[in-house]
Amino acid sequence: MIHDPQVELSLTSDGWSPQECAQEALPVGQPRGSILIIDDDRDQAFVLAKRLEKLGFATGTAHEGRDGLGRALAEEPDLVVLDLQLPDMSGLDVCREIADSPRTCGLPVIVVSGEDAPDIVRECRAAGSEFFVRKPYDPNVLLVLIEQAIGW
Repeated sequence: MIHDPQVELSLTSDGWSPQECAQEALPVGQPRGSILIIDDDRDQAFVLAKRLEKLGFATGTAHEGRDGLGRALAEEPDLVVLDLQLPDMSGLDVCREIADSPRTCGLPVIVVSGEDAPDIVRECRAAGSEFFVRKPYDPNVLLVLIEQAIGW
């Protein structure tokens, strides 16, 4: 179990479940932060977005790299959760472009991937990612990394 002053979470069969929220944690309607999910697996992106929304985050999704880059520039989210396998370009290239753009260079990126190559974590770090999480992942671990990356 992870204890946080705003939300207490436990891992259930379907992921995170809010058990208790402090009344004073956030003003009503104020998100904890905004997260852009770039993943070609629409179902996984949808499930992650809904879980994060239940925890108070604003979310957006993109299913291709170029669309994700455009949304990152236009929406300026607090964090990007990025899959490496995208239909139109490599997630590593997306990560590099986010890191190289003056508008998004400070944007934290968490890479999630099922890839097992030994050098992939090193490549992701070199491309600008903050964290690497191997799929399938424990949603509670991902939440801790999200909160670390955006400073909660």
